[in-house]
Amino acid sequence: MNLNKGRGLICGLLMAVTISAWGLENDRNQPMSLEADSLSINESTGVSLYEGNVTIVQGSMKLWADRLWVHRSAGKTEKIVSEGQPTRFSQLPEVDGVEVHGQAMRIEIHLKRNEMLLIDDALLEQGGNSFRNDRIVYNRANAQVRAGSSVQGKQRVQVVIEPQTGKTEP
Repeated sequence: MNLNKGRGLICGLLMAVTISAWGLENDRNQPMSLEADSLSINESTGVSLYEGNVTIVQGSMKLWADRLWVHRSAGKTEKIVSEGQPTRFSQLPEVDGVEVHGQAMRIEIHLKRNEMLLIDDALLEQGGNSFRNDRIVYNRANAQVRAGSSVQGKQRVQVVIEPQTGKTEP
């Protein structure tokens, strides 16, 4: 392997490191493991494409996809897009420690906005509660979920809220 190809491969693998912003604070300090059947890096466009059984693990964050694109500009990752049948993720959030699971045919992570956009048959679950719609926006910064017409969804939002256990009303 010549030096330029080796540097490009290492650079491409490091592009996905910023996904860690979605997990626990300590996740950012954990090593990242990324596996795929193939990798294609286009340094002129700043886009790397990982294909085939893509798996990313870093601390509590896990993501599985058929394809994953990492978009970089000015040396920083701006957006990560994954597609699959479906693409799935899980993470342990800092706020309440109950693991969040999500899936959709397409997941876009917009790092500047600190948002994850789940598109096409989207489902977001945490502790028995769930949101289902064709489009869900999950904002990690303020722990806010939006779905339906507020984010150009075409379906009615389906929400399941589990009853709180162990509490009785007076």
